[in-house]
Amino acid sequence: MAAVVTVADALLALPFAYYVARYATPRVKLLLTLVVLMPLWSSYLIRVYFWKLILAREGVVGWAFATLGLQRLLEWVLGLPIIGGPSLSVSALGTFLAFSYVWLPYMVLPIVAALERVPHSLLDASADLGARPAATFRHVTLPLALPGVVAGSIFTFSLTLGDFVVPGTLGNSSLFIGQAVLAHQGTAGNIPLAAAFTVIPMAIMAVYLTLARRAGAFEAL
Repeated sequence: MAAVVTVADALLALPFAYYVARYATPRVKLLLTLVVLMPLWSSYLIRVYFWKLILAREGVVGWAFATLGLQRLLEWVLGLPIIGGPSLSVSALGTFLAFSYVWLPYMVLPIVAALERVPHSLLDASADLGARPAATFRHVTLPLALPGVVAGSIFTFSLTLGDFVVPGTLGNSSLFIGQAVLAHQGTAGNIPLAAAFTVIPMAIMAVYLTLARRAGAFEAL
């Protein structure tokens, strides 16, 4: 889930950040920056329960699927029969959507910062040498902005990896590492086992941060 959310946020953030960094006027850039930052001004729990209401059987998504007669499609996506109307509020897909929304700003901001540091002279040189805009983006802009993407992935990957609120609110019966740690140190009172579970994300992040440092991601933070 952490890897999928990271890739999805990167794909969503790249075109948005590219427009903000390269084409937006100062006023539009300020407006779009506020759009990205405003969700962070509200409580994390409020944003999670906001998605629970949207994805509930009585929510907007459930109403849309029912109105359009797409229950069969939703059954195929969820892999289970829908009884009493469609609902994504307790599913892996709902968890993915909430994770992607909640952590998206942490991906957008580092990419914007990285793109703003790409020298315009390199882009002009690429155009003078006959490269099309797509080729310039692929061979010049994207490699130079890659540290920003990696920097954003540090946030999205690590925050998803250890989160227990979103899976507990929107997830199905499958446990995430954060939920396991919470259950063993809280309900079960098994502190040693909870501590053992925390070693898993710590080891994963140690390797991830080592690779991110080699990619120059820390300079983009």
